[in-house]
Amino acid sequence: MMKRLILLAPLALGACTSLGPKAQTPVSLAPTGAGNASIEPIDPATGEPQHFTQGAKVPEQWWKGFGNGDLDALVDAALKANNDLAAADANLRQAQALAGVAAADRLPQIDAGYGVTRAQVSNVISPPLADPNQLLYSLHTAQASVTYPLDVFGGVASKIKSARAAAAAQAWRTKAARTTVVANLVLAVVQQAALADQIAAQREAVSSGRAVLELLKKRQALGAVGAADVAAQETQLAATEGALPALERAQLHQQALIAALIGVAPGSPLPALPKLADLHLPQDLPVLVPSVLVAQRPDVRAAQAGMQGAAADVGSAIAARLPALSLSANVGGSAENFAQMFASGNLFWALIGNVSQPVFHGGALLKQQRAAYAAFDASKAQYRASVLQAFVDVSDALAGLSGDARALDAAARGDEAAARQLSFTTRQLELGGAGRLDLLNAQGSRAQAAATLVQARAARLSDTVALYQALGGGVSER
Repeated sequence: MMKRLILLAPLALGACTSLGPKAQTPVSLAPTGAGNASIEPIDPATGEPQHFTQGAKVPEQWWKGFGNGDLDALVDAALKANNDLAAADANLRQAQALAGVAAADRLPQIDAGYGVTRAQVSNVISPPLADPNQLLYSLHTAQASVTYPLDVFGGVASKIKSARAAAAAQAWRTKAARTTVVANLVLAVVQQAALADQIAAQREAVSSGRAVLELLKKRQALGAVGAADVAAQETQLAATEGALPALERAQLHQQALIAALIGVAPGSPLPALPKLADLHLPQDLPVLVPSVLVAQRPDVRAAQAGMQGAAADVGSAIAARLPALSLSANVGGSAENFAQMFASGNLFWALIGNVSQPVFHGGALLKQQRAAYAAFDASKAQYRASVLQAFVDVSDALAGLSGDARALDAAARGDEAAARQLSFTTRQLELGGAGRLDLLNAQGSRAQAAATLVQARAARLSDTVALYQALGGGVSER
């Protein structure tokens, strides 16, 4: 009879259905196009052209599109040694192990035990042995017990779904962490390179300012200019030199950030860092349709898994208010001698069926169910928010790329014009045809135009990184 009940238990288990709502995805949130951002080809007069391919797959190693081996080496180092990624991987292994723990609750629990007792009893107490005159005896007992929950209402199944959803959410969060680390590293490399160019331009401006100061001092000695002109140039030179420490400090910060991202202490020797001119723009950029974007963005998928887990938690809360059924059995033997434990007459067994129904818990179970529904509603709102944020990120990146190209063209024209103006003004100053104010204006314009050009070049690279990140990145899962 016991064997029949144990064999029938899986049938009862298979008949159970999990309770709770279904986690539906809000398809109505998806726009019909790419939003208000333009996806026209980018073909500026200055810099490299870029065009978009609708529905193209995001490359798994998208950073290699920048065509720089030093950048590739830095990304490889970050993927191997970044501490945030190590923590995310550990959290993923933990979530997967906990999902396995939850799945084990559906299976029978089998335990085996063995015990030996050495005892002496009073002769006035009848011992549990065949010989009533034997007061000192040993008793060997071995038994096996089986416990099998019958998940009729799906409470265990809901907990398993919740645990697996938590593991899936952590897997997508781990992928998002890898995408974020790579994107942050590439952005830091771009900013470091841009700052290096700005520092070089600023130092060139300092050198030019010192040359002009020497020229003014020579002309002052000849009586062609006054002390006020020399003092004005000294003031301009000091302001130019004063801008250098802030740029150098910002560059050191980016280098420290790069060091932390690749898992080394700031101040440690860094691998070779690319120059801004050595970073090339990927010419073919993907643009995903909304359904593919929602399926690929790791933060959206993590929110979707969280919504599914919350729906399963509702089922667990409902099942907690319903009857719980379980089967348990134990079988064993007991004898004075170890070899006689399973001899005829020394065996024992028991089969127990148990049903428990919550009767009064002070309303706690009902409130837990209401709390689970509230958590499910919150997870749906979080999912919708993550979907909308994905569309916002893509729209911002596309708009940024389009605007960056126009800004770069304007910056290039401005830099060229400012360089010509400074050259003409310096020559006129040497010939006595320009005044101090003309020179100061030309120097300021040249420094500002050079910095704007560097920032415009860096902006195109940075917004290209932002587009890849907005599309979910392409870091393959390990």
